[in-house]
Amino acid sequence: MGLTLAAGCSASRSLDVEEVPLHELRRKIENREISARALTEAYLDRIARVDELTHSVIEVNPDAVAIAGELDRLLDQGKPKGPLHGMPILIKDNIDTGDRMMTTAGSLALEGPPAPSDAGIAKRLRDAGAVILGKTNLSEWANIRSTRSTSGWSGRGGLTRNPYSLDRNCSGSSSGSGAAAAASLCAAAIGTETDGSIVSPSSLNCLVGIKPTVGLLSGKGIIPISHTQDTAGPMARCVRDAALLLGAIQEPREGTVSDYSRYLDDQGLKGARIGIARQFWGTNADIVKIGNDAVEVMKRLGADVVEDVKLDIQYNDAETEVLMYEFKADLNAYLATRTGVKVKTLADVIEFNNRNAGREMPYFSQENFVTAQAKGDLKSKGYIEALEKCRKLSRADGIDAVLAKYKLDAIFSITDGPAWITDYINGDHTTISCSTPAAVAGYPHVTVPGGFVHGLPIGVSFFSTAWTEARLIRYAYSFEQATKVRKKPGYVPSVRVS
Repeated sequence: MGLTLAAGCSASRSLDVEEVPLHELRRKIENREISARALTEAYLDRIARVDELTHSVIEVNPDAVAIAGELDRLLDQGKPKGPLHGMPILIKDNIDTGDRMMTTAGSLALEGPPAPSDAGIAKRLRDAGAVILGKTNLSEWANIRSTRSTSGWSGRGGLTRNPYSLDRNCSGSSSGSGAAAAASLCAAAIGTETDGSIVSPSSLNCLVGIKPTVGLLSGKGIIPISHTQDTAGPMARCVRDAALLLGAIQEPREGTVSDYSRYLDDQGLKGARIGIARQFWGTNADIVKIGNDAVEVMKRLGADVVEDVKLDIQYNDAETEVLMYEFKADLNAYLATRTGVKVKTLADVIEFNNRNAGREMPYFSQENFVTAQAKGDLKSKGYIEALEKCRKLSRADGIDAVLAKYKLDAIFSITDGPAWITDYINGDHTTISCSTPAAVAGYPHVTVPGGFVHGLPIGVSFFSTAWTEARLIRYAYSFEQATKVRKKPGYVPSVRVS
């Protein structure tokens, strides 16, 4: 899909934003070396030029340049708004904005009037001084529609392509946020996750992704799947930027950290007790080597490494059951807040897709929608039992039990396998993943670039118990500073294996 620049944009290509960290851009604005308007125009120009390759931005904000100009005026008056003053941020197209942009989850069923007000996350961004630059494409309905979906495809936005190899997938569902941040189409991006949708596209796009504890960030105004697992989170090119963004958008909460900068310690792994969860690594020798090398790095940095810790994950069927019940209930509640759209219930969405199958279901169907629609309410015995099983096995008998048994501070794993070639016929070809334990538990999970396999990024993960974001950021930053893995994408048509 093609994009046009926002009204009034006279972007100058003299301002090169490729791979420039958010924290460096913030310093330049504070020191009046650049203006918010010039920075916003530079990103809009880059979107217009580069996104023809990645198709990661579904809509640009027509008011972005005007908003940036107002932020410049406030700074001239000595009234900076907050830690993100002037920072152009892209957000996923399932996050409401009470402006002229639509919020559709990539579905044609929600095209039409914008949401009536900002989501909690969008409000926090604006209060912190960010310029919401636009919306990113995603796996339609955050990848809950089908059992054999193609991640990164939506009826409204088409297919997002991986900037490291354009024939490969970005993973879901925050595909557009991953590709856009990797391609320097924004200072940083916001994604959302139910199970893997921040950490997986971050891993496949050589980014730092933070999936926080459920409840640390507001879920209000985000098109839902599951109120027990859904959360937004930052996706950025370095740990410092992701940490800065997390601190700016989280809800005030007694006992939690608001400024993560003090945890950015290059010796942060010294004395940490880290359990190695090899059960998620698979058998690919190149991937295993990345994990082994990472373990050696942590040892050199003074971490106390405990090998072969194992998590019981015998709750996959129960997780699916919970998601089906909650999706129906939560989506119906969300749609009741939207005026002027074509659908008011999940049943309406199913019918809309059936009527518009040529545009909405050319590659995969809506089996999960039909399954969810057949479920009862959240008082149903099947839901209550499945939820209790998930919480017990993922928390008390899962992550918390392993942390206690081995006296661990965190668990380490390879995040995901490399990006697969996009396949509309068979759907996704995911290989390995460690996202489910922290996702089901609602616990924090941080991924950081760990290495490359034939030019394709591989992330490594740190996860732990609830409200330990600061600890995980410290470990991820220490690892990042010792390894400096990130490389900018090359936008090659296909990976060559020699």
